[in-house]
Amino acid sequence: MVLSILAFSFNACKKSDSYRDPESTGGGKPGVVTNVKVKNYNGAAVITYDLPSDKDLLYVEADYTIRNGVSRQIKSSYFFDTVRLEGFHNSQNYTVTLRAVNRSTVQSDPVTVTVHPDTPFYQLISKSLKLNGDYGGINIQAKNAAQSAVALNTVTIDPVTNKFAIADEHYTSLADINYSLRGYKSQPTKFGVYVSDRYGNVSDTTVVTLTPSYEEILDKTKFFNYPMNSDAFIGYGGVVPNIFDGNTTEDNGANAWQTTIGSSQKLMQCTFGIGASYKLTHFLMYFRDYGGNNPKDFTIYGSNVSNPGDAVTPGGAAPGTQYGDWISLGSFKVPDPPSGLPQGQTNAGDQAYVNNGIDFSVPNNTTPVKYVRIVVKDTWFGLDYTIIREVTFSGVPQ
Repeated sequence: MVLSILAFSFNACKKSDSYRDPESTGGGKPGVVTNVKVKNYNGAAVITYDLPSDKDLLYVEADYTIRNGVSRQIKSSYFFDTVRLEGFHNSQNYTVTLRAVNRSTVQSDPVTVTVHPDTPFYQLISKSLKLNGDYGGINIQAKNAAQSAVALNTVTIDPVTNKFAIADEHYTSLADINYSLRGYKSQPTKFGVYVSDRYGNVSDTTVVTLTPSYEEILDKTKFFNYPMNSDAFIGYGGVVPNIFDGNTTEDNGANAWQTTIGSSQKLMQCTFGIGASYKLTHFLMYFRDYGGNNPKDFTIYGSNVSNPGDAVTPGGAAPGTQYGDWISLGSFKVPDPPSGLPQGQTNAGDQAYVNNGIDFSVPNNTTPVKYVRIVVKDTWFGLDYTIIREVTFSGVPQ
């Protein structure tokens, strides 16, 4: 089946200097484009040309195939002398057909040109994949220097069909891709990862067999509040136990930890016990959304002392930094919105990302802890009060 996609191209290099009549003059076949030049890019090509002199010229159309059975058509207004072609599957020769079209939709004779795009970004990302075992699953890393919008697709063996089936689709445009897929037993498991782009191109699948390290989700019914003098003032009923009550959906103050400004300035901080000693491996944190008083940078501290004393524990501390009974388990930054929109702007995909919980890995060499402290260093809008819906820790019991 051939898929035809129509679009007008407005990212031109220069505007035509020739005047064009606003209405059809009923003329015959327009002249052809001339002086055609090609510049190749990753998975794309830009073609420049001289326009014919016909006063009723409307646009130039380019027809090309990006892979077997899939064609595209791009139209560039008569204001421009450039057309950009994207979505090529490989770095190879492709034939492009250019036609000038007038206001009576009469086409010129075709002009063909050969383009040879550089390696598409989805293939470059695939070649940079690094797959390693992680606690409860697989860690996936890749380089995406151009911040191209792609999906990293993970497949595992379906126990019913004994064939590969999609286990996860991770959409991203981040330059440094680094995330983990969890929920797997500590036994040899076959994983496959391939990269796809918005044009439907798919890379080869990288297949590995890994044994995830053992971890378990901490039982939040054993968590308890451990208030300390340095903890933040509570606002709007947003008490600390709200972040381990199992409610990840409600976003009002009564179902989240929410701080406020008090009679004196305090760190945006809360402290609680986790019921036993664990070496924490990772955690899911649920936020209301991007922007506002939602955390942007935060630090997790822990203590393995039975009844730890209070101490000043600033945000931004490197792992292993110790203040009294408290040691930093790591400082973390909430990833930018997957959409890549500027700060303060989000879409439905960004909201779904935070609603599903953002996964943060704890450095491997951290100490076991019985108590946890969260210190929010910065919020998205620089506010000095904050809110967190829920946090779910995983770890190895000690």
